Amino acid sequence: MAHEIQIVTEAELRAAIQLDVEIVDVVERAFAALAGGEVVMPPILSMDLPQANAEVDVKTAYIPGFDGFAIKVSPGFFDNPKLGLSSLNGLMILFSAKTGLVEAVYLDNGYLTDIRTAAAGAVAARHLAPDTIETAGVIGTGVQARLQIQAAHLVRPFKRVLVHGRDPAKAAACAQDLAQTLGIAAEAVADPATLVADSQLVVTTTPARTPVLMADWLHPGLHITAMGSDQEGKNEIDPAALAAADLYVCDRVSQCQTSGELEAARAAGVLADVTPPELGEIIAGTATGRRTPEDVTICDLTGTGAQDTAIASHVRAALPDTGTRIET
Repeated sequence: MAHEIQIVTEAELRAAIQLDVEIVDVVERAFAALAGGEVVMPPILSMDLPQANAEVDVKTAYIPGFDGFAIKVSPGFFDNPKLGLSSLNGLMILFSAKTGLVEAVYLDNGYLTDIRTAAAGAVAARHLAPDTIETAGVIGTGVQARLQIQAAHLVRPFKRVLVHGRDPAKAAACAQDLAQTLGIAAEAVADPATLVADSQLVVTTTPARTPVLMADWLHPGLHITAMGSDQEGKNEIDPAALAAADLYVCDRVSQCQTSGELEAARAAGVLADVTPPELGEIIAGTATGRRTPEDVTICDLTGTGAQDTAIASHVRAALPDTGTRIET
């Protein structure tokens, strides 16, 4: 019996799938499912390739009740720009949860990962940030810096955004893009401590291996989403900040302690005997989130296979007739 596989290109996905509240809701449901304990999600298969200045991650998850499950491959080859190529690429493969047959291949070159990662940041902001945000800040100037702020604005609209990066020109360009996209005031700032002091919501989106946000910068009413630490050895947040916060939340504790901020914290002797709550537990109401407007909260996002299955399944339902069909 012939079987059809849907093949969808990055251009087709970009034309049809945008970062919006619907995508945020899709990713939120994936987090809630993780809290139920029935999701099958193996550890991330991660390869660090220093000889090629590269890294490769493979993520997957089976979510009960979903018609399919995704396997996502994300290579990052960071010398590619010298060749006129993007640093990031990859694809998602959606399998039937009933037969194991390939249902769809999304040749997204990381686009769906970018969207679902930004949406995860919005989920964190929705459940942990103060109700009112006047100013948001982002440390980092790449694609994810832009998308994280756009996503946060969907759930916590703010009037101003501050951008800090190692390269002032890139920070200025990022601020200009955000001002145009969101129609709000945006400016680049040279001092990250000033950015944090002036913001109620801060997102860190860097590949840093030493902290870019220090504990003594914390102030009442601050929420931080850290999403740059997604491999062993990466570290954006001062370990002392995790201990000083009123609430530190992981997307998945087992991942955060090997490739997130919790790895560096434990190595520094911080939170050694503490199991932080997971974002899904806060969504499901089985763990307590922000208690007061003055709380300091930190959410550590390493990226989960459940998010990939959720967005791939959403794309399958939203785009039944898009792309090319091949028979096998």
